[in-house]
Amino acid sequence: MQTTIAVINGPNLNRLGLREPHIYGKGTLSGLEGNLKKMESEMDVRLYFGQSNHEGDLIDWIHEAASKADGIVLNAGAFTHYSYAIRDAIASVDIPVIEVHISNVFARESFREKSVIAPVVKGHISGLGLEGYELAVRALYAIKNRGNEDEQS
Repeated sequence: MQTTIAVINGPNLNRLGLREPHIYGKGTLSGLEGNLKKMESEMDVRLYFGQSNHEGDLIDWIHEAASKADGIVLNAGAFTHYSYAIRDAIASVDIPVIEVHISNVFARESFREKSVIAPVVKGHISGLGLEGYELAVRALYAIKNRGNEDEQS
């Protein structure tokens, strides 16, 4: 059974490749999405993407994913550190969410060490660059398929 995953990116991630490449690397958002799309042919997975600099868009997409997807890969950007509205949106859906950050947020400014969404996500990947997204997709795929195996046993 195909696994559907929403990959949602927050503020400033549209600037990947231009924004602080010494921290975030030279890869672009479209390049990231293209690389992730390649996973569809190697796994029984369907990915769809959204990026916005607006908190409400992210909340709407999280809500929509509850009925369209089996899981969410979320890089909420700076909203990670203070958006209780996004935290509540995640808590309101019954699908797993994996929080992803390109940089190691714990090795940066002290305000980045706090994630208000961490208590309501299934897992957290930080500091592995764009590869963290691939790991999150693989983890959600495994979670979904492990659940299917349990149902069939």
